[in-house]
Amino acid sequence: MAIEDTRTGLTAAEAAARLRRFGPNALADPDHRNLARLVVEVLREPMFLMLVVAAGLYLLLGDLGEGLLLGGFAIINLGLVAGQEWRTERVLESLRDLSSPRALVIRDGREQRIAGRDVVPGDLVILVEGDRVPADGRLIACRDLQIDESLLTGESVPVRKQAGAPGAEAMPPGGDDLPFVYSGTLVVKGEGLAEIHATGAGSEIGKIGARLATLEPEPTLIQKATARLVQRFAVFGIGVSLLVFLLYGILRGGWLEGILAGLTVAMSMLPEEFPMVLTVFLALGALRLSRQKVLTRRSAAIESLGAASILCVDKTGTLTENRMTIACLYADGGFHDVAAQDTELPEPFHAVAEFAILASKRRPFDPMELAMQRLGQGTLAGTEHLHPAWSMVREYELQPGFLAMTRVWDADPVDPDDGYVLAAKGAPEAIVDLCHLPEAERLTIDEAVRTMAGRGLRVIAVARGHTMQETLPSLQHDLDFTFVGLVGLADPLRPEAAAAIAECRQAGIGVAMITGDYAATATAIGRQAGLERPDNVLAGPELAKLDDAALAQRIAGTRIFARIVPEQKLRLVQAFKARGDVVAMTGDGVNDAPALKAAHIGVAMGGRGSDVAREAASVVLLDDNFAALVAAVAQGRRIFDNLRKAMVFIVAVHVPIAGLALLPLAFGWPLLLFPAHVVFLEMLIDPICSIVLEAEPAERDAMRRPPRRRDEPILSRRSLLFGLAQGLTALIAILLLYGWSLREGMSQDEARGLAFTALIAANVFLVLVNRAWGSAPFRGFLRPNRALVIVVVSAAAALSLVLYVPVLERLFQFDAPGPGLFALALGIGAGSVAWFELLKPLRTGR
Repeated sequence: MAIEDTRTGLTAAEAAARLRRFGPNALADPDHRNLARLVVEVLREPMFLMLVVAAGLYLLLGDLGEGLLLGGFAIINLGLVAGQEWRTERVLESLRDLSSPRALVIRDGREQRIAGRDVVPGDLVILVEGDRVPADGRLIACRDLQIDESLLTGESVPVRKQAGAPGAEAMPPGGDDLPFVYSGTLVVKGEGLAEIHATGAGSEIGKIGARLATLEPEPTLIQKATARLVQRFAVFGIGVSLLVFLLYGILRGGWLEGILAGLTVAMSMLPEEFPMVLTVFLALGALRLSRQKVLTRRSAAIESLGAASILCVDKTGTLTENRMTIACLYADGGFHDVAAQDTELPEPFHAVAEFAILASKRRPFDPMELAMQRLGQGTLAGTEHLHPAWSMVREYELQPGFLAMTRVWDADPVDPDDGYVLAAKGAPEAIVDLCHLPEAERLTIDEAVRTMAGRGLRVIAVARGHTMQETLPSLQHDLDFTFVGLVGLADPLRPEAAAAIAECRQAGIGVAMITGDYAATATAIGRQAGLERPDNVLAGPELAKLDDAALAQRIAGTRIFARIVPEQKLRLVQAFKARGDVVAMTGDGVNDAPALKAAHIGVAMGGRGSDVAREAASVVLLDDNFAALVAAVAQGRRIFDNLRKAMVFIVAVHVPIAGLALLPLAFGWPLLLFPAHVVFLEMLIDPICSIVLEAEPAERDAMRRPPRRRDEPILSRRSLLFGLAQGLTALIAILLLYGWSLREGMSQDEARGLAFTALIAANVFLVLVNRAWGSAPFRGFLRPNRALVIVVVSAAAALSLVLYVPVLERLFQFDAPGPGLFALALGIGAGSVAWFELLKPLRTGR
């Protein structure tokens, strides 16, 4: 920022001490769930309540062992579910910490970005356009500062600010020219330096209540679809369980036993895993993305990432390194290539460097201005071309229709009659316009610009001027300028950008580069990056002349957009959406926010982006890297695929459980499953869904197939039928085994143990069949997954315990089958679903 201040701010030790004393700069989270609240929520879950009722009924029937077993299962279920929820809550909390607004503070004498929650009273905070004010403070210095305080006052018009004297008493928000800033408000113009005096609950927003924190987000499409699915399964399950209760009571005369049978069926059909799987997958998916330096601020982004069909990305800092260096200067008809080791410039180019620096901020953040400052420090040090003692009088900012800015300097404050020095920089055509050059000179400069742009350089023009006017005009055009020269800046392509673009092309995803640079510069970078049709460029002035229908047609084969102003990004988003694309749009400035919000996936820059852009976006690239965005798309596809696999597995595994709980009653056979058996199976199913399938690597063709439709349901009709078919074959095979064992004269307990063994084997093979849909038959069985190994070993150990430990054997009403029968049960259970592997080559869709 241009504001000068000699303060060094707090030291790191002082800041740490104040953070311990005052606590984090955060409002109370009404949705925060501690462990006690999680336990209470689990106690209200239907599955837990049914377990408690079943345990009570067994106690009423005098079966102490079965009642205690179910009571123990209820406690284990409570611990498992609460533990999983606690883990998910910790993941979400860490993601909330990552997504909190950032603050630029002065500590230990240097500027540094910190999390907004780490701001403490006494901190010096630098505020610039687009920032969200992190805490309440007093302005020490400011320039042309305007802040939107509508969050606190309801007044939509921004208010002016001015610096205040030390010790000024804090005042409530509202009205112009107050020296105070308030937490949560938005800097819409100018810059300032504030000393913080209140954080967290002590701020104005903390006193009146955190309005934003109490807003309930609307459920996403995937959440709504899952809720409908759960409701349908639940209604059907309740209906069937009531029917079982009535049939058992009427046909067998045992109404209490009928309640137990009905509860068993209800527990077997209750799809409690659906919402749990959705929550876990989205939370863990967001955590995995954050480790790739991609922060998902909204879960809907994970749904959309895998469906993205066009990525609209900025050139500077996203495809390129945003590490600008000055490569070439132009002045008086000649060029000078700047080498990294240069310590001096030829005399004709001194003025170019001098006025490029004067037209930039004294303490710049912009990479282009930093490059100019480095050039001056390296080549003009000790000369009369650097002016640290000059004071700035006024700044004319960039305007949407006129890409030039001017800074007005007072070279001699002692002599007011000396006038002001003008320094301007901007787009060459804008600077040429400011200088009112004759046609011949314009053509010469245009040729120089084309030469530099053809080398892939970003070209900035510089002008100088002088005015004796005491009252400066409102427009730059009313000042007199002289053309000084051109600056060509090189911003190297990120090493990984070309490979990422190639991966997008293979995945059927278009990449559109959007830049404010010249078409020649954009073409050169686009060719290096491997963009399609790099010579087909749509420039901002041409775009402005097109109506919406013509624009939608024009962009069909266009992947490079040059001389684009931020306001035109919104039109591009709308045009791509009108063509049916699922659009991701990157942006970093305040003016980018509408485009980010309109896109299906708004992507803000975490390094250089404004808070406004980050709040409008659903995804934040923490390192501003395009390759990270492509990796996020790949992760989005993996997450969606695995979520679909988990949903199919849940459907498939519930079919034999529900059928084995219901059909023996209809056939007049002894009951096969009791509540304890169903709970045992649920404890096997839950970790398979939430841990094993979530951890599955991406399918081999994940980034070699076209994007899915955004409205494509997770559990499509094809997937639902596939899951039902798997479950039915397992059910039929196990029922036949159970019926055969009863006809062979086996006892009820031995037949039950045999069928239960086959059911466990079928469940394990349902996982193996569904974990890899895109691989060759049986090859997916060999894919490494440590969680799967743990779950399978645990399932085998648990099955061995309930079959061969006498106490558990009696509680589960099993008789252990001999080795031959045990092998038969395993073979039937495994074979009943393993044959689906042979159908994989026939599956062309998901």
